Amino acid sequence: MRPRHLLITGRVQGVGYRDWMVREATRLGLSGWVRNRADGAVEAVVDGPEPAVLALLTLCRRGPLLARVDALEETFWDGEVAPGFSRR
Repeated sequence: MRPRHLLITGRVQGVGYRDWMVREATRLGLSGWVRNRADGAVEAVVDGPEPAVLALLTLCRRGPLLARVDALEETFWDGEVAPGFSRR
C-alpha cells in the first residue's frame, strides 16, 4: 500500500502525542515521521505493512492518555519515506 498522510486535530499538542506516536510506530515496525503544526494539529506520514498501518491508525484516533482527538484526516502520501520513524 501507499504511505498515509495524517492530520490529527484536537488536544494533541503539549500532551506527549508525538513521542507516544514514535514509540507506537516503532513498536509496529513502521516508517515515517510526526510533527506539530503551527495551527495546533499534529501531522504525520506513516508507511509499512497494511495491518500495522491500520493498527496505528486505530491507536491514533485515541492517542495517549492526556490527548483528546477530535478528528483524524487520512490521505495518501506520494513522497518518499525514509526508513525508521522520527519526530520532527
